Amino acid sequence: MPLYGFRCDQGCGDTERAYSMASVPDRIDCPDCGAVARRRFDSIAVSHRGSVAMRLHDATAATAQSPRVTSSIPATNSGRGRRPVSTDPRHRRLPRP
Repeated sequence: MPLYGFRCDQGCGDTERAYSMASVPDRIDCPDCGAVARRRFDSIAVSHRGSVAMRLHDATAATAQSPRVTSSIPATNSGRGRRPVSTDPRHRRLPRP
């Protein structure tokens, strides 16, 4: 559930509360003084540390900063244009490029 920030009109400070996106209010009562605390409009915090999406995001960011360097051609299909040979006799009748 996303966290939303609220700022007290009397200067008590900021408060964060969790609401569903459909039911977030524009103002709440300040927990310190009881005055009106208005909603701040900033980015919402919906990240879940350790989730699959966050691990993928972190791995993508890490490869952008320090990509893996390949020092040799992979052993399988070394780029010489070799294609697998079929033993099916119907394939011999197909048009060739």
